Amino acid sequence: MICIVNSLENVIIIGSGPAGLTAALYMAREDFTPLVITGTSSGGQLLMTSSIENFPAFPNGINGADLVDLMKKQAERFGSRFVERDVTSVDFNTDPLRVMVDSDEYLAKSVIVASGASSKWLNIPSERKFIGRGVSSCATCDAPFFKNKNVLVVGGGDTAMEDSIFLAKFAKSVTIVHRKSRFRASKIMQERVMSEPKISIIWNSIVEEILGNSKVTGVKLLDSETGVTAVKEVEGIFLAIGNIPNTKYLVGSLALDTQGYVLTKNEVKTDIEGVFVAGDVGDRRYRQAVTAAASGAKAALEDREYLQSLKFIR
Repeated sequence: MICIVNSLENVIIIGSGPAGLTAALYMAREDFTPLVITGTSSGGQLLMTSSIENFPAFPNGINGADLVDLMKKQAERFGSRFVERDVTSVDFNTDPLRVMVDSDEYLAKSVIVASGASSKWLNIPSERKFIGRGVSSCATCDAPFFKNKNVLVVGGGDTAMEDSIFLAKFAKSVTIVHRKSRFRASKIMQERVMSEPKISIIWNSIVEEILGNSKVTGVKLLDSETGVTAVKEVEGIFLAIGNIPNTKYLVGSLALDTQGYVLTKNEVKTDIEGVFVAGDVGDRRYRQAVTAAASGAKAALEDREYLQSLKFIR
């Protein structure tokens, strides 16, 4: 049985990473009293980052969870409301727009989609144990922590090449481990990797296990051709095997590209009036907390203009 759990909202924001929370702050300060459906893992990928040193205003860095908490408190201060549940489906072909959370239905004049993306993982037991303690899925975020250390990159696409080149600026050495005998990356990126003296490659191998106690000390690699295992000593492991946008609930309601990212117009607009996008859910390139926050602000400003065009009376 469908239950409508609220009166008509001015805006529902789906997601509670830096994009969603920034959008909430901007909308709340305009007295639109946004409803934020956070997801059960409120905070997104920032919760997996032990220290963020490239977000403005924190010269000594800040823990990812602490940054999320501060952003949420700031949005709450101006009247944002939060529901800590997962959106299961939406219907953007109706007026008002409909957002479903299991059997509960929320109605809104506008929606900002900011449900983010999730990193692909190796799905081995030891992996999660070392997230933030040597295992990372963001080289541009964490490379400075591995200055003059030996690190390993897992992957074979352009992201793995870009991450390896970037890491080479900081690390003592970078080893790329790829499960096949050739990269799928573009030719120019492969050439750049091959010309970097700090970078070496281990072909036809997969990471079987991540080793260490309180932090990463190495990996156990399996040669897929010979079946032989070997230990490689490293202090950092960077996963560059892709991201999955959190958009399953949007299928059939918003235009998505072949990888599942929301297709946008003018950065934050979609093909449906009143529906906007912010953060990694539509950004396959930058994937930074600061760029996600910026797009959250842009989405909110566009939404404000849209609501005002409906002659919304505050």
